[in-house]
Amino acid sequence: MKLAILSRGPTSYSTQRLKDAALERDHEVKVLNTLKFAIDLQQGEPDLFFRQKSLSAYDAVLPRIGASITYYGNSVVRQFEEMGVFCVNTSNGIGNSRDKLRSLQILSRHNIGIPRTTFVTDKKDVLPAIERVGGAPVVIKLIEGTQGIGVLLAESTKAAESIIELLQSQKQNVLIQKFVAESKGKDIRAFVVGDRVVAAMRRVAQGQEFRSNVHRGGLAEAIELDENYRETAVRAAQILGLRVAGVDMLEGAKGPQIMEVNSSPGLEGIETCTELDIAGAIIDHISARVDFPEIDIRQRLTVSHGHGVSEINIPEGSDLEGTAIGDIDPDDKDINVLTLYRDGKAIPNPRASRVLEADDRLLCFGKLEKMRALVPQKSRRRRRPKIRQLETD
Repeated sequence: MKLAILSRGPTSYSTQRLKDAALERDHEVKVLNTLKFAIDLQQGEPDLFFRQKSLSAYDAVLPRIGASITYYGNSVVRQFEEMGVFCVNTSNGIGNSRDKLRSLQILSRHNIGIPRTTFVTDKKDVLPAIERVGGAPVVIKLIEGTQGIGVLLAESTKAAESIIELLQSQKQNVLIQKFVAESKGKDIRAFVVGDRVVAAMRRVAQGQEFRSNVHRGGLAEAIELDENYRETAVRAAQILGLRVAGVDMLEGAKGPQIMEVNSSPGLEGIETCTELDIAGAIIDHISARVDFPEIDIRQRLTVSHGHGVSEINIPEGSDLEGTAIGDIDPDDKDINVLTLYRDGKAIPNPRASRVLEADDRLLCFGKLEKMRALVPQKSRRRRRPKIRQLETD
């Protein structure tokens, strides 16, 4: 495998460990400065130049995109995708995770724990927003902060108002978030690779500092996560579109609360703490997946007139409740069920004999008109403006 690591810090711990792990496994690897690429576009031939020379062929790309170059770095990753190169984290996944508001918006529609959060721009909305998340104390976050930078704890409503007003006067977008008191000064970092958590640590803040980031002096200890925390971390990464991620969770009274999902998580703190070869796990995952680059289904379906992908809900009392999947469209085979979502779990390629239950969701590919006919009338009127489908005609 020929691997490109996109990084502006070739001597940083994480980049060097990833490079060494690839070399130990007899892969060819190069560290390429993300800002030294030029993106060339012409009909049918997306191309990349590196340091004024046409880029040689690579089998896979491992992006390490810093927050300061998110837009350009993501553009480079997207170009690799259009060239058919496997990218362990996609441009879409990186974009989703880098914006705290966007990531929480995506996670909020799923049955996954997140702290109560609100986003406002009008001064008149600040006080009601603070009350809606449970009142002071509240956590105030810059939407694009990293490593604990731009995360503030306001002990009183007055202090929160002052902080938000100051940040907004500086054209900063901020989130107001519920303070999870039972998790004060500590959090969990779960390192996800593919569909499993390969390592986890608990970070504990020191002194009066409430932020537990290792960069802020927090101490770390290796831990073994229970199934609920492991499953939550993996689901959060997958929902945002990431194969490699550092998922930060608070230990709430009702279970894990996703605080942030990082698309370029550092390796030094967690490898030192757990003494595990996380870099090797990442390289092994890339090697196993290199023959399966990300496919944008919207691009592949442009010739399938009248076909697309849609999500069908099965509310209580639906005609589909109690029906086997194979009996949804037994004659024409115009509808293919790709995934069944039940009780917060995804079941890919469900058996035709599996019987549908209330509150199931089906991700289907097929004729859009046939799928529309399966949506209950009341639900259809309510959801039509938001129907999650990819039209192709």
